Amino acid sequence: MSGRPLWTSKELVAATGGAATGGAWTADHVTIDSRASKPGDLFVAIQGLSRDGHEFVAMAEDAQVAGVMISRADMVADLKVPSLLVADTLEGLNDLGRFARARVDAKVIAVTGSVGKTGTKESLKLALSASGRTHASAASYNNLWGVPLSLARMPADTDFGIFEIGMNHAGEIIPLTKMVQPDVAIVTTVAPVHLEFFDGVGAIAEAKAEIFQGVRPGGTAVINRDIPHYDLLVARAEACGVHNMIGFGESPQAQARLISYQPGGIGTDVVAEICGNELTYHLGAPGYHWVLNSLAVLSAVHAVGADLGKAAAALSALEPPKGRGAEKKIETIDGRQLILVDESYNANPASMAAAFKTLGARAMSGAGRRIAVIGDMRELGETSDALHAALEGPIAAAGVDQVYCCGPHMRALWDVLPEAQRGAYAETSEELIQPLLATLKSDDVVMIKGSLGTHMAPIVKAVEALAPPAAVS
Repeated sequence: MSGRPLWTSKELVAATGGAATGGAWTADHVTIDSRASKPGDLFVAIQGLSRDGHEFVAMAEDAQVAGVMISRADMVADLKVPSLLVADTLEGLNDLGRFARARVDAKVIAVTGSVGKTGTKESLKLALSASGRTHASAASYNNLWGVPLSLARMPADTDFGIFEIGMNHAGEIIPLTKMVQPDVAIVTTVAPVHLEFFDGVGAIAEAKAEIFQGVRPGGTAVINRDIPHYDLLVARAEACGVHNMIGFGESPQAQARLISYQPGGIGTDVVAEICGNELTYHLGAPGYHWVLNSLAVLSAVHAVGADLGKAAAALSALEPPKGRGAEKKIETIDGRQLILVDESYNANPASMAAAFKTLGARAMSGAGRRIAVIGDMRELGETSDALHAALEGPIAAAGVDQVYCCGPHMRALWDVLPEAQRGAYAETSEELIQPLLATLKSDDVVMIKGSLGTHMAPIVKAVEALAPPAAVS
């Protein structure tokens, strides 16, 4: 990026219509977390559901931030740093996001879908960085504050911008996609996620299709060609004036079509045809779901006119984000060799099936076993127990040797598992730790997955703790 500051006080005033104090000043980063504040930041005091960011302005000042955005005029006189006074700080953050989008001459890509958003966004960042200055939203910043914050952090000289857009309810994507104004909108897939808030998967598809409402004229929709809701998504995109379509998947009708893939060592070798261009490339991350989403990534690369060859080559460096399939080799103190697959960030029926498929595709060593340690999938509504029980099919197809279950809904799966596959069942993840650790053998591959609320991370840490730090890689 260039040496110019991310924001000047003059631009902040122009963006928000607020009043700035402290003369002329600049900021190189935007944050809403006082704990992560550092010199050069603009701290935005967001009014949250449970806490008011204005309570933490003093902490931001102690971190020597460049300035603060506040909505309380009574605080201005006592501030030790420059300020930007606005009527509402969340709306002020939205204003920064819209201004940042308007000032760039960049190709912008937005990603939504029931699963695969963050992995696809990270893959796009890696792929497009080979062709130009690339900015992407951090972590899973995909909601009403994460999207404008990610936009506000985008430098003015960005060539490619990548933004993740999520939702829990109908209507939530619309204001976010209209703020992002993507040139390309990707729908990774539609699956039974957040069913507690939707009347079926069809309603989820409709909500995901909201992303097309923000696509710029002449833009492109990249849609999973293999899912039942493909035609509905295409129809909704066309209704929004989006007429350039790229379907991706294994379907013979897909413009971005998977020809073959072969797991090998760390990662997967892939052969695909992307809009008439045959490519052979290596993905650094293992698993069919990464293969499928790489087709969406390369479709978007093609749509924005970046270098396909460079993008495909860059994907060899892909690593799964923390909690989303990252692998660690562990040598225990007593000499056992284990592979830990950390999928603890979140879970739903589609991502569970993908994780089992990846586990089943692994080449095993010695007498090693495939072990799945899984916790409840949340927000599935009245269908929750049935969807948990239905995991027995993907588990059997993957040849999983032992299954450890935790959570009240996982009881429905436990009850239908064959006796030989049953490792242990517990109400909480903590109760599974000792039964699991007591049975691990050399060459076992242990995959740990569950919704955030099921708290699977302690099990990951317990397995890691079997080895001294130097033996974990």
